[in-house]
Amino acid sequence: MSEQWPAPVSTGPVHATVPVPGSKSITNRALVLAALADGRSVLHAPLRSRDTLLMARALRSLGADVVDGDDGSWLVRPSALRGPARIDCGLAGTVMRFLPPAAALATGEIEFDGDPHARLRPMSTVLNALRALGADVTGDALPFVVRGNGGLRGGEVVVDASGSSQFVSGLLLSGAHFEDGVTVLHDGKPVPSLPHIDMTVEVLRSAGVVVDDSEPNRWRVEPGPIRGREWYVEPDLSNATVFLAAAAVTGGEVVVPGWPERTTQAGDAVRDVLSRMGCGVELTAEGLRVRGPEELSGLDVDLHDESELTPTVAALAALAAGPTRIRGVAHIRGHETDRIAALVTEINRLGGAATETEDGLVVEPRPMHGGVWRSYADHRMATAGAIVGLVVPEVEVDDIGSTAKTMPDFPAMWTRMLGAR
Repeated sequence: MSEQWPAPVSTGPVHATVPVPGSKSITNRALVLAALADGRSVLHAPLRSRDTLLMARALRSLGADVVDGDDGSWLVRPSALRGPARIDCGLAGTVMRFLPPAAALATGEIEFDGDPHARLRPMSTVLNALRALGADVTGDALPFVVRGNGGLRGGEVVVDASGSSQFVSGLLLSGAHFEDGVTVLHDGKPVPSLPHIDMTVEVLRSAGVVVDDSEPNRWRVEPGPIRGREWYVEPDLSNATVFLAAAAVTGGEVVVPGWPERTTQAGDAVRDVLSRMGCGVELTAEGLRVRGPEELSGLDVDLHDESELTPTVAALAALAAGPTRIRGVAHIRGHETDRIAALVTEINRLGGAATETEDGLVVEPRPMHGGVWRSYADHRMATAGAIVGLVVPEVEVDDIGSTAKTMPDFPAMWTRMLGAR
């Protein structure tokens, strides 16, 4: 669905209950650990989207048995990883950064490539770290080749993970199978999206892996087995924020069922953001309930650890009554696109007032008009355009199909939500 998509305008407050598919971040971490485990695993309610399907396909090509269950689950039977194999990473950072360390444990040659823009995404940090740990790697960005000999020495490695927390998570996920385990030391500006590393540590421990994260900027994974287990995947809270935003901008009410009381997902931070913008936010037995105000307030917010929320918050800011400043997200210039530049360009294209800063953007209130909102093949840019289009007539998102990266049926979910009103 790459053609222009007329974003539906809400004719009144949105009132809906919107079940959201499983977390991409948890699904792909669980898939990697299941493929490296000492026995079978089952993933219940995993996300099935482009990113997770690419991960499952990649693990199958390396020798793991990933079987579709009738109920939407995945049954994973591990096997010795082997090449030759060709891994299509698409635009998935979790595939291109989580699988090279696993490929170093395989036997044979493993080739990695992806979409054209994926070739521009930073990769040298994790690839140089693998070389330092004893891996044979050719290349510093996609496409690159990992030649495995069935094991990896491992040990201590120093990285600058200020560009992405995925550099750390990728090394930790396979570290229990390195001969000496792995100790990752970060040296550089603060690591962004630390909740994602916390998530990695939590899933490792739940699979029986010993992890020491007691010191800042140091993570130690002891060598040992990874236990096969049953995984119950939480709803994807970052994807859920888009539907909650619909309540916020229309003065309506949206409930997302199954919102966890405790989670390592960065998307949980949306509760505080929406509350500060004037929404009523309540975690109930039914799920997270958000009620939109008569008008949204602007805010000054640091999203360094929750940077994936930036497009949603920027869309809300463009429709708010006061100015908003988003800080701490310089690293999102290296995501699927330069998200800071893209957001500023698209908000301004539709008559809004946004400016770039060194580490984020400032959005001033200004009436907006219809036009084409470009997604830059970025799923979160596309959903930001859908939010704006709820209030601003005649907005068209140029590539709503990019949302399949994390939500395979987003247009249908969006339409059902509006129909529920």
